[in-house]
Amino acid sequence: MAIVDVTVIPVGTNNPSVSEYVADIQQILKSFENEGKIKFQLTPMNTIIEGELPTLFEVITAIHEAPFNKGIQRVATNIRIDDRRDKKTTMVGKLESVQKHITEE
Repeated sequence: MAIVDVTVIPVGTNNPSVSEYVADIQQILKSFENEGKIKFQLTPMNTIIEGELPTLFEVITAIHEAPFNKGIQRVATNIRIDDRRDKKTTMVGKLESVQKHITEE
């Protein structure tokens, strides 16, 4: 199981807001989640996605293409992958691990 941090940036939009594009991407992610392939969490600056690495690459391709499907001619996508193989990790588990250290202090 891997966790990716993804930011899709449409370049050349008609205005500074990109929330319309973010909403489209969230719908795509929801469809993958409904199929049981991923879990995801929107944050103010990016989206975190959890799943098997080959599936995550499929998801990233789909969300990268979304702005092109709305007529955007240039898209920059930033990806950061956390692929830990010595034990199963999840988004929730990572947060719980940090919280444990905070409460111990």
